[in-house]
Amino acid sequence: MSVDTEVPARTGNRVAAILVSLALAGNNAGSYVLSLVAARILAPGAFGELSSLLAVLVIGVVPAMGLQTVVALRVARSPQHTGSLFALGLVTSAIVATAALTLSPLLVLLLHLGSLAPALLVTAALGPLTLLGMFHGLLQGARRFATLAGLIALEGAGKVGGSLVGLLVAGSTTGALVGTALGSLVVVAAGWRICGRPRPRWADRHGVEVLHTAQAMLALVLLVNLDLVLARHTLPASEAGEYALGAIITKIAYWLPQAVGVLVLPRFAAASGRRRVLPVALAVCAFLDAFVLLASVVLGPSLLSLIGGARYAGSTMPVWPFALAGSMLALVQILLYARLADGDRRVAVLMWAAVGVEALLITAWLHASAAQVVTVAACSAGGLAVAGAVLELRARRTAQP
Repeated sequence: MSVDTEVPARTGNRVAAILVSLALAGNNAGSYVLSLVAARILAPGAFGELSSLLAVLVIGVVPAMGLQTVVALRVARSPQHTGSLFALGLVTSAIVATAALTLSPLLVLLLHLGSLAPALLVTAALGPLTLLGMFHGLLQGARRFATLAGLIALEGAGKVGGSLVGLLVAGSTTGALVGTALGSLVVVAAGWRICGRPRPRWADRHGVEVLHTAQAMLALVLLVNLDLVLARHTLPASEAGEYALGAIITKIAYWLPQAVGVLVLPRFAAASGRRRVLPVALAVCAFLDAFVLLASVVLGPSLLSLIGGARYAGSTMPVWPFALAGSMLALVQILLYARLADGDRRVAVLMWAAVGVEALLITAWLHASAAQVVTVAACSAGGLAVAGAVLELRARRTAQP
């Protein structure tokens, strides 16, 4: 009887992995296409501006990631009333939108934007995208991976597709961001319908837990995007545009194993499942990213012209550090999920320490070239992966009877 039950379970896991992987791959492929189209339509300076704003958008949806993680773990441990979790999502979304609106003028100064409009459009997209994280968490925690895959695919079609349409119609950063905002609204409406049109129930909120998880996830997302933002701030506009192309390789390495994290997070809710699944998850991530690292070593700077076109054909910027940084960050994400599921707050200290070191080194000393900036990013990610593994091993030894 055990064989009869194990075989369907394994088959279901494989199907779930394929569906989520395809959805994430399609979503990320859309992001790559957006970058490719933008690199060819926009001048290098404008392309660097759009890339940095999209990086800020990724940082801005960190509360959505924290919300998704908290909701998924709670639903995996025990069924939760959807109404209370929906209320938590609405409050988190409102806080994020208000904070983004307040900080918009600062964003104009930091990224040397020509007007306030692009910053306001980023704010308009952040509210619905934050709420979307709650819908993702409901489906992920319930292991409704097929439905989750469909919602992820819709997110790519709405958000990234809207950005592409806006870019093609207007041929500007502002046009692309208008499409992003409109597409995000469509996607969150679809998520609400897919999850059964929940109504908010203003009780049993878990704001402190979301705040703790979100700030740890914020550190991770900052590490994924911080070098790109700092490159925009410290390097000449043309070199920052070249760096933005290299950052695409970082995103490829980081996003390639994303389905692994989506599938294993509900299993991390139980200590026994976490100890058993974590080594496998890390091995799968390392195996997948080995191909990205190998390609970056073999092809070298020619990858930049392949991505951005003939104008980048003469680039000599090394690309393998971008792949290495993304690969290390993929491992860091899995380790972070494991520690958050265990309620270990020490991992957040490690994450923020890495952010501080990277920001200090780049802004104060190592920003004379794109190669220096990406080297700092790769070393910070690698050091954090090693430190996270040590923290996990110590936690396991402590838990042993």
